[in-house]
Amino acid sequence: MTYIIFAFAALFEIAGCFAFWAWLKLENPVWWLAPGMVSLALFAWILTLVPSEAAGRTFAAYGGIYILASLLWLWLVESRVPDRYDIGGALICLAGASLILFAPRG
Repeated sequence: MTYIIFAFAALFEIAGCFAFWAWLKLENPVWWLAPGMVSLALFAWILTLVPSEAAGRTFAAYGGIYILASLLWLWLVESRVPDRYDIGGALICLAGASLILFAPRG
């Protein structure tokens, strides 16, 4: 369930950040900021749904998922294929995120 929450959080965070990117870098109209801000607010709310006692640990584990989601965005939205270094780096990050999420704690 946590990975599903992280996936939705990443979608909203990346979409929100991309709206700002599109406005500043791609010269899209300023109204792009409105859905971007809504998307970023949804991202923050969704991330609070993760069952965790420590925000920092949640954010750290989410980072690995965010990296993978960013590379999927690169490929699916920006039509740029991630290279082997992108994929290798994402796999390392996912391993780290899994360790943070599933380590036995007492």
